[in-house]
Amino acid sequence: MIRIRYRLAAVAAVAATVLTGCGSVASTPDAETGPPRPGGTLRYGLSQAPTCSDPAQAGTNQTVYVVRQIVDSLTDQDPTTGELRPWLAQRWEIGPDAREFTFHLVDGVTFSDGTPLTAESVRNTLDSVVRLGGVKAALPTSYLTGYAGTTVVDRLTAVVRFDRPNAQFLQATSTPQLGILADVTTAKPAEQRCLGDNIGSGPFTYAAYRQDSSATLAKRAGYHWGSAVFGHRGEAYLDRIEFTVVPESGVRAGSVASGQLDAISDALPQDAPQLEAAGGRVLTAANPGVPFGFQPNLTRGPLRDPAVRQALLPAIDRKQLVDTVLGPQFKPATSVLASSTPGYQDLSARLTYDPAKARAILDQAGWVPGRDGIRGKEGARLSFSVMFSQVFAGNQAIIELMQQQLRQVGVEMNLDLVSTPEQTARQNSKDFDSVYYNSTRADGDILRASFGVDTRNLNVRERIPALDDLLDGQLSAVDPAARTALVRTAQQRLLDGGLWIPTVELSQAIGAGPAAHEIRFEASARLQFFDTWLSGR
Repeated sequence: MIRIRYRLAAVAAVAATVLTGCGSVASTPDAETGPPRPGGTLRYGLSQAPTCSDPAQAGTNQTVYVVRQIVDSLTDQDPTTGELRPWLAQRWEIGPDAREFTFHLVDGVTFSDGTPLTAESVRNTLDSVVRLGGVKAALPTSYLTGYAGTTVVDRLTAVVRFDRPNAQFLQATSTPQLGILADVTTAKPAEQRCLGDNIGSGPFTYAAYRQDSSATLAKRAGYHWGSAVFGHRGEAYLDRIEFTVVPESGVRAGSVASGQLDAISDALPQDAPQLEAAGGRVLTAANPGVPFGFQPNLTRGPLRDPAVRQALLPAIDRKQLVDTVLGPQFKPATSVLASSTPGYQDLSARLTYDPAKARAILDQAGWVPGRDGIRGKEGARLSFSVMFSQVFAGNQAIIELMQQQLRQVGVEMNLDLVSTPEQTARQNSKDFDSVYYNSTRADGDILRASFGVDTRNLNVRERIPALDDLLDGQLSAVDPAARTALVRTAQQRLLDGGLWIPTVELSQAIGAGPAAHEIRFEASARLQFFDTWLSGR
């Protein structure tokens, strides 16, 4: 067994590369001196309604901002170094083939219903994720690929076993989706776990929850087992956090400037002057994982043609997308992984804007421009739709600009704007031409979760050995350098097949008012409010 206390296990690392820029711990610059002040209610404006209150089923960033506060994880990932640090597990060992992970839990931890954290809690949580399945809990289910069960050695020792190597699992234990929940929650069916009465051991608890509307959290009295990444010990400083939904960006920024809200999601570049004039700031962190882009359904329309998919890569001016719609805190996508992700491979040369190249590819493949400029072949129009939801405020504007860019090379892309629940349902039924999204995780295994033929398979494709052997193989790679090589080659293969059309890297941009201090990003660029405090009121 390999014993690890504070360093990221070699078998779990994607690379020796640290998460430079990944969820860096940004906070409001404090003009005041003195220690943080406990107490107060943070009023936070979400850009989109929180959906399911269950961490295992949380899919959107706005939902994760809420659920992260009520659940602790076995480990935590340092947002600056990428190291895995103790949280509910004070130490752990990993078997030499990455099939067995032994966790030694911190003694004295309790859930908010008063029941103690035990090794059985770990087993029941992981077992419940498997029961939820890939439709309800796509990401955590992918983290548990090959899960063979958890053995309770004693009250505070759990051994998690897999029937095949699973080198990414240790990092997965730092995610909120695998956060440990009390038995009263894990025993419930999926739908009942979405209603806001989830019991975790985190620094906050649900005081009120209205699915698709709002959430209120209350400080957990007696909390003293925080992550080694946290900035202080003991209870959280805030008494309460009130999450409300304010869809319009300008209204969100105006609410901070007027003092009605303390912080907001998705602050746009044009919001910065108003926030700064009121003494506030815009805090940013780059999301690791798969950048925004669209995934073609290989069974539908002209996207079945590999040449069409290849032509789309140089047809998009990613720099224009950033400069026109977003702002300097965002970057054009340069690979299938965001540049802040371990194992990232710079493939920018293959994503350079070159409309002449795109036209040449389509010409050679027999797609001929029609009278309106849109190409056709054998009676078929080069037209497809892209399904998307407004999980990110800039999505529609980005896709509308991309629509104009593609039309210049003879491609018609139609917008298919849907609600988040409808997008989820249609993804599950594979009812789309292409789907636009991103997926956040500080580990290269997000490629397998997003593109593997045995996981979500939104490409609706058959097995491609040259790709799937890489995606599966990185799970077995004990050596970090070998795993990095597999992840990097997989990114190239995904572009080879036109299985992902990257556009822009997502960054979290949080507008913080002058009273809000120490709003921090975790390693996956989601918010952690444990160290946050308020002043001036």
